[in-house]
Amino acid sequence: MSNKPSIRQRLGLELFRLEQQQRRERHELHTLFWECTLRCNVNCQHCGSDCRSTAAQADMPREDFLRVIDSITPYVDPHKVFVIFTGGEPLIRQDLETCGRELYQREYPWGIVTNGLALTPQRLESLLCAGLHCATVSLDGPEAAHNWLRRHPQSFRQASEAIRLLSQSPEIRWDVVTCVNQHNFDRLPAFREYLIGLGVTHWRIFTIFPAGRASAVPDLQLSDEQFTHLLDFIASTRQEGRIHLNFACEGFLGKYENRVRDYFYHCNAGISVASVRIDGSISGCPSIRANYDQGNIYQDDFMEVWNHRFEVFRDRSWARRGVCTDCTMFRYCEGNGMHLHDDCGQLMTCHYHKIG
Repeated sequence: MSNKPSIRQRLGLELFRLEQQQRRERHELHTLFWECTLRCNVNCQHCGSDCRSTAAQADMPREDFLRVIDSITPYVDPHKVFVIFTGGEPLIRQDLETCGRELYQREYPWGIVTNGLALTPQRLESLLCAGLHCATVSLDGPEAAHNWLRRHPQSFRQASEAIRLLSQSPEIRWDVVTCVNQHNFDRLPAFREYLIGLGVTHWRIFTIFPAGRASAVPDLQLSDEQFTHLLDFIASTRQEGRIHLNFACEGFLGKYENRVRDYFYHCNAGISVASVRIDGSISGCPSIRANYDQGNIYQDDFMEVWNHRFEVFRDRSWARRGVCTDCTMFRYCEGNGMHLHDDCGQLMTCHYHKIG
């Protein structure tokens, strides 16, 4: 069966492509990730950053990150730049609220990505008082599957409790993200019911790309047939409408475009999304490999880097190689997500060609 988009989808993709070209030219910063720590209270099978309870790289002082914020403030509308704390596990930092409060006073909305292990009622209240705007909690299937992936016996229970806490906090936006793999794939329908029972209204699904620790664990990868079934599951769940489910912004999906996400595929890394990594490196989203770093806050002005050094993100003609060379979908895909290219620029995973 062909995976080519329908004529109607092609028309939508063409319109979206033109809009994306304009966004690329404007490259207005809308999302800024801060990799605030590499310390973590779990030891996940799939970690791309190889985070541990202790890290060779010390946490970045919050004052250094706030200097970046102050340097960009004259050039952006703070209300339209969302700051996301990531890691590692950001809740390990005891000064998270202090930094969040500083952002709040500067009128920047901010949020966290967390495994939920340290999100107690007291900590959530403290974060909300510091201006926490949104949160994402990772929950990766039923208890055995989740704890296997996270390699922590209490992780499922604590993440579930964190979700219950968030469901009782109407002042915050939040969602749940699930990394699908061989250990939870067959349990997704039952897991969906579990999430609905917890009060989850917004759910995102990722697959795991073969980088970092994940490259050494074959059970993390779905077969092509499973991947296609996963997209069918997402599409049917969206049609049911009992929980708002999106496939992540991982790659171009051909005939599934605009059926499994609220939007057509696009990679906004370097176009509207940037990150400041633990060592000060300036890049696109934190999942992108270090050889795509564009500068460093300790030597460079962030906005100068953002405006003048992100050409590799904004002109993707270099990605037309290998499987992409003669692909008729390249005009929409542009070589898939930046995080899926290895140190040599080769594409590690093509979602379009995985679909049967």
